[in-house]
Amino acid sequence: MSDTTHDVIAVGAAIVDIIARVEDHTLAPLDIAKGAMTLVDEAGSAAIYDALGETLERSGGSAANTIAALGVLGRKAAFIGKRRDDAFGDVFAQDIRATGTHFTSAAVTTGEATARCLVMVTPDAERTMATYLGVSGDLEPDDVDREAVAGSAILYLEGYLWDKPAAKDSFRRAMEIAHEAGRKVALSLSDPFCVDRHRDSFREIVASDIDLLFANEAELLSLYQTEDLEEALAAVAKDVDIAAVTRGPDGAIIVAGGERIAVPALPPAALVDTTGAGDLFAAGFLNGMTTGQPLDVCGAMGCTAANVVIQVLGARCPDALKAKFAIEGWA
Repeated sequence: MSDTTHDVIAVGAAIVDIIARVEDHTLAPLDIAKGAMTLVDEAGSAAIYDALGETLERSGGSAANTIAALGVLGRKAAFIGKRRDDAFGDVFAQDIRATGTHFTSAAVTTGEATARCLVMVTPDAERTMATYLGVSGDLEPDDVDREAVAGSAILYLEGYLWDKPAAKDSFRRAMEIAHEAGRKVALSLSDPFCVDRHRDSFREIVASDIDLLFANEAELLSLYQTEDLEEALAAVAKDVDIAAVTRGPDGAIIVAGGERIAVPALPPAALVDTTGAGDLFAAGFLNGMTTGQPLDVCGAMGCTAANVVIQVLGARCPDALKAKFAIEGWA
């Protein structure tokens, strides 16, 4: 990939993750579904924040988590996302740059505040998210850096941002630039909530613009409106070159044309928090793809990265991730 400036560039929501351990009874009065992502406004976000105790704050967002992990693993990674000129905007920029990620998106001086995601982790290690998208959802086509996208081997997009018309246009602009430059485009469906809201348009772009699709089993079943995994796998194999479908403790299934690869999950020594498991799977998989590994190794890298992150609180595990990949001989 000597003709590229970056291995992977992501266009996504610039969100500050605010992570807290909570008991189930804390969730009950908040009117949010346990184990899912719920969109809230700024006032709702503030009210939930006030109900939490000690928190951990760092740069986050699904695509940003993936990109940060790729930077930690030594890949040339870049990120495009929108933030305000406020304290949370500074937290995001400083934290993601510390991972080695190329991030030059300027802070805007108007609009809503920097996005934040309240990640509440219950004793069963399940994470429940309340997300205020803030200014991150106002991404516009002019925010897409043509040179950076054209110079990146893979463009990675997150379904969480597929809401406002301008953000959709930004994604389409980025996909157009990538394909014109002969690059690959990857999409994460992000959450069944996103698929339910945007199924028709997701189906459209998956069939026409996406080369590599990341989804968990529930998202894939929702996308193709079936309860039969075999039916969904057959459908996605017709739409994209490669699909990587995660199945929690059952590992992952990689489909590419007529090829199917089952990748076993690695049981964690201690399950602490499932936040970022899908994001880190994508990072491991993309790490393999951008270093020329076969699909089974890409899948193994994905499952390994997911295994590491579910043993820590939050979606950042730089030292543990680098150490585990070194042990496996992938450093």
